[in-house]
Amino acid sequence: MHKVKTIRLQIKVNGIVQGVGFRPFVSRLAIEFGLTGFVRNSQAGVEIEVEGGKNHVEDFANGLREKSPPLSEIIRIETSPLKILHSKQFEIISSSEEIGNQTLISPDAAICDDCLKEMFDPANRRYLYPFINCTNCGPRLTIIENIPYDRKYTTMNKFEMCEECSKEYHDPHDRRFHAQPNACPKCGPHVWYQHNDNSSTYEKESALIQTAKKLADGKIVAIKGLGGFHLAVDAYNDEAVKRLRERKRREEKPFAVMAQNVEMLNDLVYLCEEEKNLITSFARPILLLKKKNYNIAESVAPNNKRLGVMIAYTPLHHILLNEVQKHLKHFPPVLVMTSANFSEEPIEIANEGAREKLSEIADGFLFHNRDILIRTDDSVAVFVNNKQRIIRRSRGFVPRPFFIKKNGAAILGVGAELKNTICLLKDDQAFASQHIGDLTNYSAHQFFQETIAYQQKIIDRKAEYVGYDLHPDYLSTKWAKEENKLPSFGIQHHHAHMAACMGEHNLENDVIGIILDGTGYGIDNTIWGGEILLGSYTKVKRLAHLETIPLPGGDAAIREPWRIAVSYLHHAFDGKLPQFDFMKNTNTELILQMLDKKINSPLTSSAGRLFDAVSVICGGPEIIRYEAQAAIELMQKVEMMDVEPYSIDEDEIKQKFIPVKLLIKKIVEDLNNGTSSSTISARFHKTLAHLLINQTEQARAETNINDVVLSGGVFQNEILLELMESELQLKGFNVHSHSKIPTNDGGISFGQVMVVNELITNGMCQVEFVL
Repeated sequence: MHKVKTIRLQIKVNGIVQGVGFRPFVSRLAIEFGLTGFVRNSQAGVEIEVEGGKNHVEDFANGLREKSPPLSEIIRIETSPLKILHSKQFEIISSSEEIGNQTLISPDAAICDDCLKEMFDPANRRYLYPFINCTNCGPRLTIIENIPYDRKYTTMNKFEMCEECSKEYHDPHDRRFHAQPNACPKCGPHVWYQHNDNSSTYEKESALIQTAKKLADGKIVAIKGLGGFHLAVDAYNDEAVKRLRERKRREEKPFAVMAQNVEMLNDLVYLCEEEKNLITSFARPILLLKKKNYNIAESVAPNNKRLGVMIAYTPLHHILLNEVQKHLKHFPPVLVMTSANFSEEPIEIANEGAREKLSEIADGFLFHNRDILIRTDDSVAVFVNNKQRIIRRSRGFVPRPFFIKKNGAAILGVGAELKNTICLLKDDQAFASQHIGDLTNYSAHQFFQETIAYQQKIIDRKAEYVGYDLHPDYLSTKWAKEENKLPSFGIQHHHAHMAACMGEHNLENDVIGIILDGTGYGIDNTIWGGEILLGSYTKVKRLAHLETIPLPGGDAAIREPWRIAVSYLHHAFDGKLPQFDFMKNTNTELILQMLDKKINSPLTSSAGRLFDAVSVICGGPEIIRYEAQAAIELMQKVEMMDVEPYSIDEDEIKQKFIPVKLLIKKIVEDLNNGTSSSTISARFHKTLAHLLINQTEQARAETNINDVVLSGGVFQNEILLELMESELQLKGFNVHSHSKIPTNDGGISFGQVMVVNELITNGMCQVEFVL
C-alpha cells in the first residue's frame, strides 16, 4: 500500500485578513482536510502552520484564496517547508508580537444579513440591539487604535464581555469568533437620547422610540453613527429641511437621504443592476441617482436631476428607520442624513464636542458610548458611462490601499486645499486617507495633522519624503514647507492629477493628459485649469491650454461667477459688452475698470471658470452657495444631446491656445436668436469636447502617443466625461479615466506620491516641466 507523504508548511498571508473571520475560516478549512497545526494573527497578517498529507496540505493552500471570507482580501501568500512536529490538533493561538506592521485593516462594513435577521428576531438575545455585529460586518477602522487587530487595541477594550459573548468570542465554530466589537445588551455599548435643553433623557430602547417621534414631529436630531454624527430630519417635511439648511448654513447644496433597503427606493430614483450592487455592498456609499417620482421635499436637492441616496448600514439605522415608519404618515420612511457639522468643518465624533458645537442646529441628540477613534464621512459615488466613479472616498473604502508597480520609500502626499486627503506610500501600497475636507479653517487643519499622525501609526511607517502642491497659500503646502522637516518636493497641481490617473491604471509610458478643473497654481505663477499635458511622472510639457482670461477679484470671482462672465464677455467683444439681465443687479462698471486697469485680476486658463461664465450668461446663478453650483446647473439644463456643436474656424485653433472668444460670441448669438438655454448648454459641451479632442489628435500626430488620461474636478460633469470618453475611443485612443480614485482634488495626494516615488527612483530633485 502506498504511504501518504506527510509535510508541514508555514504559510504567511498578507492582506485584509484580520477582523474578518479569517482565522476561524482557516481553522475550519484545516479540520476539513484533516490537518493539524495552528493559525494566529501577526503584524504581517496571518501566520499558519499546517501538517498532514502532502495532497491535503496543497488543497488547503489553494482553498485559502478560493474560499476566503467575504470581507477578506488576500494580497500575497508566502510558503516555506518546516520540520514535522507531529502536532495532534489544529488550534487558533494568540497573536504574535513581531516587529513591523504589515497587515491591512478592513474598512468599516455594513451590517450583514445574518446580523440583521437576528436583530429583528424577538427570540434572539440581541433583539433590537443597535450594536450587533460579527466577523462579517461592523466597525473596523473607526475603532482601531493599533494593530494587530485585537480587542485590547480598539475602543471596545473598556467593555468586558459577558459570559455568553465571551463563549461566542472563543468558539472557533461561531460566527463571532474573535469578532473584536462583539457585544450584547448585557455587556456592550448603549444609546440614550437627550433634548437640546437637557430637560429629559431616554435610555436604550426608549431612546430610539423618542428619536423616531422627534423626527416624525419635524425635529432635527444629531445621531451618533459609525464614523461620526449625522444631522437627521424627515425628508418629506419641507419646513424641517429648510430649518436644517438655515441652522447648518447650507443654503442650497443638496442633502443626501437614507432609506432602509433598496426596495424602498423603487419609486424615488432609477437604479440599474450595477448601481444596486454598489449601494447594497458592504461599503454602502451615498450613490448619486437620477430622480424618478420625486415626492420628498423639493428643498432636499433643489435644481438637481440627481439625488444622493444611501441604504441603512448600521444596526442603529435599521432600528431607527423601522421605528420612524410607525410614526410617519408617508411611506417609505426616508431621512435626510447629512454630516453633523457647520459647512466646511470636520464631522463631529465625540459626545461632548457634538453637544457643544451642534446645540445651535439640533433639537435633540441620540448618543452612544462606543468611542469613535477616527472620523470617517460617508463615501460618495456615481455611475457615468456604465462605470463606477468614486467622488468622495471614505467610509467603506478606506483604508484599502492602491497597489502600484514599483516599491518605494515612505512618501507622504499632503494633497491640495479643497477636498483634501493625504496619502502614504509603504512599499508597493499607497494608503490614501479618508476625506478630510477643505483646509480653510483651524479645525480642518487640525484634522489634517491628526490624520497624518494616525496614518503613520496604523501603517507603521514614518514618512521619509513629502510631496506638496505648488500653491504657496494652501495650508497643506505651508505645513510641508514650514512645519515638516523631511525632504520635500513641490508637485504642480495638474501634473498630480495626471499622475493620479496614470497610477490608478498602472501606466508607465508617456501619456496625453487632458486635465480640467477650477484652480491649480501653474509654474508660470498664473492660475491653470484647462490643460493638455504630455509626458510622464518626471517629465511634462504643457502642450496647450484654454485661452487665459483675467479673473476680476481673484477668489471673489469663484464665489460670484457673474464677475468671470463679465470678463469673458469683455474679452469676446473687445470691451463692448452686450447687455444681460444679471448686469442689472451687479456692479459691472467696477469689474470693467478692474479689467481695463488690470487691478487684482490674475490670469486663468480654468475650465471651471469657463463653465461658470457660460452658466451665468445662460441665466444661471450670479452668486453660488456651494462649490461648482453654476457649472452643475449649466449641465443640468441639458435635456438632449442631439445638437450640432458650434462651428469654430480651424484657423482659430492655435497650437498653444484653445480658443474661447468665438465660442462666447456664438453663445450670445444663440441667445439673441431665442435659442433655449438647454440647447445652448448642449452645444457648449459638444464644442468644448471638439476643441479638446482636436488638440489631442494634433498631439498624437506629432508624438505617436495613444494613451489619454482624463482627470480634474470638471470631469465630474457626466455629459463632458461621456462625450470625451466615447469620442476619443471612436478615434482610436486608449482612454483612461478615474473609477477608484476621485477625479477631483481628493486624488491629488495619490498623484503627488506617484510623482515623488519616480523622482526618487530616478535620482531627480524636481520634475522637468516645459511650457
